[in-house]
Formats: sequence, structure tokens, C-alpha cells
Amino acid sequence: MEHLWAPWRMSYVSADQPEGCIFCTKPAAGADEANQILHRGDLVFIMLNAFPYNSGHLLVAPFRHLAAPLELTPQESSELLYGIRLAIVSLNASLRPEGLNIGANVGRVAGAGYADHLHVHVVPRWTGDTNFMAVAAHTRVVPESLADTYRRLKQALEQVTGEGGRG
Repeated sequence: MEHLWAPWRMSYVSADQPEGCIFCTKPAAGADEANQILHRGDLVFIMLNAFPYNSGHLLVAPFRHLAAPLELTPQESSELLYGIRLAIVSLNASLRPEGLNIGANVGRVAGAGYADHLHVHVVPRWTGDTNFMAVAAHTRVVPESLADTYRRLKQALEQVTGEGGRG
């Protein structure tokens, strides 16, 4: 069996979390661009990950504070999947990834940094997007600023939804 080592993740996973839940406080603040919230649905929102694995790493989460998929209402489940779809469409339109990783870490032992608020990662991938920097220098190279990625994805979402992020 081969192992994929990601030593830079331990400092993030083991660090003290800021006060409150980012999936509750950031949407409640109403400052979507400052908090990198790209889309607000009725029950779910999409935001950029502040600690991305790659440019365009998105998080799709329900507004309601809940920890596990089985706690979702049928409407939340449906909109969560639709939010993942919107994330994929916007990534394809703006960043043109060659592939995607989509998944949720449910529970702290599964690697969830915010175990009390369910969220799904949508990570764009390209051939050769990992390199020696992560292994040798314990550094992740993300080639675009979060602000620039936000603008590109926001524009793509607005074209898809036709409503400036609501759809």
C-alpha cells in the first residue's frame, strides 16, 4: 500500500478553531465578498475555502447548523446537491479543471476541521497539480489569489443563475 503524506494539514487540523462556526458567522455577517461567499440559495450557500488545496476549492454548506447528512431535511439534501452542481458548473466555466474531488469529512476523526457543521468540498484538479513543494518544503502552491478566484467564480455563477448569486 502506498501512502500520500500531507504534513502541512496537521497544523490546520490540530489548531484551535476561531470563536463560533465559520459556516454560521460568515453568512450571518452579510459581507459576502469579504467572506468569499459566492452564492446564497434558500437553504445552502457556496464559499471559497480560505485554506484551499487548489485554486477554486469550494465549500457547499447548509445555512442550518447541523453535523451530519442524516440531519438534513429532504429540501436541504436537494439544494445541497444543486449547490454542488452550481459549484461544478462555475468551476468548469471559469477555471476549466480536468477533474474534481467532491467529498465531505463527517466527524473529527474523518478529518473534518469543522465537525459540527456539515459541508462538502469541491476541489478542482489538473494534471500535475501536485509537485515537490508540498513534500519537500511543506508548502502548498496556489497560483491565484483568493480575491481573483472569487471574482472569476462569482462572474461564472452569475452567468449560470442569472441572479447575481441566487438561483
